[in-house]
Amino acid sequence: MRRSRLFHSSNRVVAGAMATALLWQTPEITGAMESFDDFQIHGFLSQGYLLTSENKLFGSSDTGGSFDYTEAGLNTSWTPNSDLRLAAQILFRRAGSGHEHDVELDFGILDYSFLSTATYRLGMRLGRFKVPYGFYNDTRDVIFTRPTILLPQSIYPDQTRDLSISADGGLIYGDYRDAWGNLALEFGVGIPRGETLDSELAVLGGDYPGKTHSKLSYVGRLGYELWDGKLRMAISSARVDTRYDPEFFSSDNLLAGKDIFKPLVFSMQYNQEKLSLTTEYAIRSVKDTDFGEKFDKDITGESYYLQAEYRFADDWVAIIRYDTLYNDRNDRNGNKFQTVTGYPAHIQFAKDWTFGLRYYVNPSFLIATEYHYINGTAWLPLQDNPDSRDLDQRWHLFALMAGFRF
Repeated sequence: MRRSRLFHSSNRVVAGAMATALLWQTPEITGAMESFDDFQIHGFLSQGYLLTSENKLFGSSDTGGSFDYTEAGLNTSWTPNSDLRLAAQILFRRAGSGHEHDVELDFGILDYSFLSTATYRLGMRLGRFKVPYGFYNDTRDVIFTRPTILLPQSIYPDQTRDLSISADGGLIYGDYRDAWGNLALEFGVGIPRGETLDSELAVLGGDYPGKTHSKLSYVGRLGYELWDGKLRMAISSARVDTRYDPEFFSSDNLLAGKDIFKPLVFSMQYNQEKLSLTTEYAIRSVKDTDFGEKFDKDITGESYYLQAEYRFADDWVAIIRYDTLYNDRNDRNGNKFQTVTGYPAHIQFAKDWTFGLRYYVNPSFLIATEYHYINGTAWLPLQDNPDSRDLDQRWHLFALMAGFRF
């Protein structure tokens, strides 16, 4: 056991040293990967450190902090002509228990625009496509394209990341540009990645004998921009169909059932030279049927956040956000849930104050840090915290992350 611990510890030290060396390379590294006309290669790497007062997030963050939060991706695209593009990205992700070394095809698409003018465009993407949902879901794994180290968990919970990040199927998109603004519509049909343990935990609330898988699901997003992006608005909606197949049938266990998740998200952002104000509000319907009388449910959750970003210098951004999540809008404090199940009421809600700061060393390298004060535990990863009875309702989180891209 001692040898194993030393082995894993040395692995973390070596990985950290390699990441630090790469991140601090001069911008000449970027020049080593040139774009060859219609063929491009890009990538990113970020390494995080998380420290919590209680509870666990992405590893043993409550005992001296955790470095078990790494994101790295390599993507390539080929554009043989102006209407056709082939693109794919491989993603490596380490994020606590159950995600020590995940390597996955993040997306792989054939993108064809069959109508394109100066005013409008209409096209389709086939393959594994990124799910258009809210403002940030499409690029949630890249620290440069999200406002904070942790996205607002009320709208983008890591618990359901596998189900929401991408799907295998097809997507139709179109946009129309005029003096009154830009209108964009995306509609996708595909099969999400519902076969993972994270998906099972998110849908069932526990690891049961059997497995989950996804059926054909739908997602759509309508976006509008005005004044060259100063005002952005969007409406996103989805119908995610996840099934559970038990290994054996017993009156004490779940039966083969169906989980239908139907979120509706309203997004708005106002941008000025130094200030950006963002808010998103979601109504989330969850209906479980055929699992058995004590497991079936039909509830509606509610969540929202209010966020301000202030660019007080050329390379510095300060962020403040208030983020709220209720699993059941008719039982916001979780008391009814606690009476029925015996589990703590605070696993049904989370209220998060976030204060963040990021520094752009150069266009390829940034350092971000943030502090969270959280009341509730609704979005904590179940793999890191298998026994919800041991969780503390009020807790603190400090996070630090360095990111590099080319």
